[in-house]
Amino acid sequence: MHSVRCFKVLNDSLQKSQTNQSKNLKNHNAINIVEQEWFKISSLNTANPLDVEDYLDAFEDVSSVLLQYVVNMTDESGNTAMHYAVSHGNFDVVSILLDSKVCDINKPNKAGYTSVMLVSLVKSKATWPNCFNCMKMLLEAGADINIQDEDGSTALMCAAEHGHIDIVKHFLSQPDCDSSITDVDGRTALKIAIEAGHRHVGVLLYAYQRNIQGLHDKKKSKPASPKTPSSALPLRSSYFTTK
Repeated sequence: MHSVRCFKVLNDSLQKSQTNQSKNLKNHNAINIVEQEWFKISSLNTANPLDVEDYLDAFEDVSSVLLQYVVNMTDESGNTAMHYAVSHGNFDVVSILLDSKVCDINKPNKAGYTSVMLVSLVKSKATWPNCFNCMKMLLEAGADINIQDEDGSTALMCAAEHGHIDIVKHFLSQPDCDSSITDVDGRTALKIAIEAGHRHVGVLLYAYQRNIQGLHDKKKSKPASPKTPSSALPLRSSYFTTK
């Protein structure tokens, strides 16, 4: 690996920027070299997970600071290696990046898309099953599905707009999924699905929202249990009477 020296130079710059409480790195040449090599290794649809793992080990050998910086490094579009790995359905690379324990899975690109949002934008049927599994792995790792992009869209809205009912079902099964969020135009995922002509997705979202509303109304209308007067409380000794 010919860039070990660049790794160390970049690490020194990172350490100095932390000491000086500054985010401006001065070794732009080292940054550019590391960035080009990292994305060449990690972000192609043919990325080899073993090569990615070797690079992560090399970064960690230098310092944990360098590892975290490079794993979350962005290109000119704001995409990280995770964005690309998910888009390509590269399950093994996604797994390795998560195993690094420093990957910011909720980091948006310049368009505001997080990695979990990108699954709904994949058009290749060949990579679709792997992309779906990548999405499930991200959710298990704690990905936030309620984050909104620059248009106010969430991951659920993206899935609804593109008619991905399997993704919508999986999102709705998550306890923190909020289907009531609206985008900048005031539309919920339900309205987006209907406008896009995905009636089957709309029916699912409508049934989900009706169920949520029903549970909310039932909880709201449930009468509070009357408090038992203190004089009516049994004596503690009565719990231990022998037969």
